Amino acid sequence: MIKLFLLVLAVIYVEATDLFKYINKKNCNQIIDKKVYIICYDYKNKGAKYVGYRLDGDKVNKLNIKKRVKFYTEKNIPKRYRSRSKDYTHSGYDRGHLANDASFDWSKSSQRKTYSMANIIPQAPNINRRTWIKAEKLERAVAVKLGSVDVLNGVVYSNNPKTIGKNKISVPIGFWKMIYNDKKGYKKCFYYQNDLSISSKGDKLSNHLIECKNI
Repeated sequence: MIKLFLLVLAVIYVEATDLFKYINKKNCNQIIDKKVYIICYDYKNKGAKYVGYRLDGDKVNKLNIKKRVKFYTEKNIPKRYRSRSKDYTHSGYDRGHLANDASFDWSKSSQRKTYSMANIIPQAPNINRRTWIKAEKLERAVAVKLGSVDVLNGVVYSNNPKTIGKNKISVPIGFWKMIYNDKKGYKKCFYYQNDLSISSKGDKLSNHLIECKNI
């Protein structure tokens, strides 16, 4: 069954060569197929390590649904390793999307899939709402310009992470986004430190640009 699943992913993401360097059985405790994106899930941290997807430029601005939906627990994950929305309550951290709402709001079904708690990590509010969002906007703009784009989001955890909530969800020390189209020779990577004390004042997308080979 697993071999068949990976074969299907290989067909869908045949050009997304960077994806399988990260999302594979060796790196992931569980690979979760949400159909429009893929999650590499880590049981120890009770959160995603990587989330990858391809954006179609014809779809990303098709509907732009404004109404938000409720977060939901990913039932495909064993109970003891699940992240739940209530773990974030009064934690000081936002429920931060990796596969973001606005890149998948071309249908109600695809938008709802992004509200799986397996796709959510604790993000500092200033980062989630004001700086990371700029990289999310860029991926959509590149998808429109080039026709499609592949996106890989990575999460960095320390060896002894801070945790939140009853289920002790690990708080990442940082996260990154790789935006690429191999056919068109486009590739850019951005890194964000997940620090509650960081100010967004004067922040520019270029401040977070890094060499992809350093990821």
